[in-house]
Amino acid sequence: MARYTGPDCKRCRREKVKLFLKGSKCINNCPLERKAYPPGMHGQSRRVKETEYLLQMREKQKCARIYGVLEKQFRNYFAEASRRSGKTGENLLQILETRLDNVVFRAGFASSRDMARQLVAHGHFTVNGHKVDIPSYRVSPADIIEVRAKSREMTPFLAAINDAGLREVPGWMESIPTQLRILVHSLPERVAIDTDVQEQLIVELYSK
Repeated sequence: MARYTGPDCKRCRREKVKLFLKGSKCINNCPLERKAYPPGMHGQSRRVKETEYLLQMREKQKCARIYGVLEKQFRNYFAEASRRSGKTGENLLQILETRLDNVVFRAGFASSRDMARQLVAHGHFTVNGHKVDIPSYRVSPADIIEVRAKSREMTPFLAAINDAGLREVPGWMESIPTQLRILVHSLPERVAIDTDVQEQLIVELYSK
């Protein structure tokens, strides 16, 4: 499984906005607050003309980095979204939101999507009673995601129980920390997705 292994904080600095890739560090000790300019030796001095293409590319990069998706997979998601009925940009965000690693993060069982991806990949979750260790697995309405019995005493899940109610959970799912269970009620609509992305710019980029 290909994945990015470089420093996450440089990605936030590159996009000039917090992408919340490092959990609590993004709130309490974010390097972006000290170095609010792109990384690299010319980060402070370089002046780049913000063309239409650049804005579209940066929005695509920001979206892919928020959800931890590499270029080929992101392009495949866009192709799938464009084949569906409805607005392509909203379809794309819906696909990304229903990834299992994102659902685990949204439910409060992990402090970041990176952590959620690792927990899923290590086989700590079941979907409808079957073990799933693929972070990109797509959940569906009426799915029940649970922490496996042998994993329930692990620190991340004990923390999820203790911190129950501290994180806002989207309305299209229900998190039950005391039972370490997530119920998926429906597919997310755009109004229920709080990701700070202008999806129309991504559509324009791939439509060239």
